[in-house]
Amino acid sequence: MSAPLRVATLSFWHVHAGDYTRSTVQNPNTELVAIWDDDAERGREAAAQYNTEYVADLDQLLARDDLDAVTVTTETSRHRDVMVAAARAGKHIFTEKLLAPTVAEAEEIIKACDDHGVKLIVSLPRLYDGYTTVINDELASGNLGELTYARVRLCHNGSVANWLPERFYEPEPAIGGALTDLGCHPVYLTQLFLGPSPSTVNAIYGKVTDRKVEDNAVVTVGYPSGAIGVIEAGFVSPDPFLIEIGGTQGWLSYCDRDDVIKVSGAAYGDGVQEVPVPARGPSAYEQWVQHIADDTRADVNLAAAVELTRLVVAANEAAASGRTVPYK
Repeated sequence: MSAPLRVATLSFWHVHAGDYTRSTVQNPNTELVAIWDDDAERGREAAAQYNTEYVADLDQLLARDDLDAVTVTTETSRHRDVMVAAARAGKHIFTEKLLAPTVAEAEEIIKACDDHGVKLIVSLPRLYDGYTTVINDELASGNLGELTYARVRLCHNGSVANWLPERFYEPEPAIGGALTDLGCHPVYLTQLFLGPSPSTVNAIYGKVTDRKVEDNAVVTVGYPSGAIGVIEAGFVSPDPFLIEIGGTQGWLSYCDRDDVIKVSGAAYGDGVQEVPVPARGPSAYEQWVQHIADDTRADVNLAAAVELTRLVVAANEAAASGRTVPYK
């Protein structure tokens, strides 16, 4: 493998394509060597912006010896085909969430990467933020008692302000709307806090701006213990990012506007205590580069990515059917 790692961006379909391309440009251990996009105009425009080569043929790009790795920001519906092809070509993969539209496809991608010695990481960035570290420590302390409730809300105004591209509202390539895209973050955080495997999933999806997919979503998950998780996502409100967690002995909250964890309960004395939030740990992209250098597998990230896919699939089914869906 070369040093620095030679990376190509595969598609500017997703709005985060530029973020990961900049990560490649800015990381001292990676180098951007090409951009592919099946939309030639979009691809050439991106290549000009980042002063790199546009390649029209994906197979030819993946066959190149001067390419070590790829970042995948195609439409979700193409993830399996693109990533399995990249894995078979021996190219390491960093990908936008969801990993795939179905659990079977997600597992197929992971198996292809394992079979061909490819290092794969899915972008689940909020797992590595400072507030997540603090919350994990508080939960591990047992000071909240038995957990009974968690709520995670993440919204932006992309639909009402019309800054999200219209392709994000196409059901087939996007697979879904607010829950499938932005809602992934509340989903994997809820699974981190309450456990990866709830027993039941319910969902209500709304179309405030009358797009083809939901732009407003609430999902509730039930656990065998009786704990309840509430997952909220939307493209129709500039509300802050919120976390609330309750237990039999206390509660915890976080809001990104003040960037402080607040805790209360028997273990904390009278009133409410504030816990400062440290800087985030290494990003998913930085971890990916390190896994490649160390020849290690991102076990925790990949397990979380599969369970994220499983819950999103169940939520979409619950919303479509109007009934409670078992988590399986």
